[in-house]
Amino acid sequence: MNNSINTAELKIDLISRIAKTEEVRIIEELQNILDFELDNEAYELTSKQSQRISEARREYLAGKVLSEQQANEEIEQWLNEK
Repeated sequence: MNNSINTAELKIDLISRIAKTEEVRIIEELQNILDFELDNEAYELTSKQSQRISEARREYLAGKVLSEQQANEEIEQWLNEK
């Protein structure tokens, strides 16, 4: 995208491209992004999300972490099993 394009032109281009798309999935994703970005309220976690974050913190503090290489190897192994 041209760096000299101004905000108004960018908005017009985006609106035009959205109007042309028939992919509901893309429109829904754009709506989700805008809803998230434009929501000024604090994000409230569910109790399940809070529990998972607490669990992840405990695991991290206990040293139960993987290096990037180890994580990539596990992901590759998992993908190869599919």
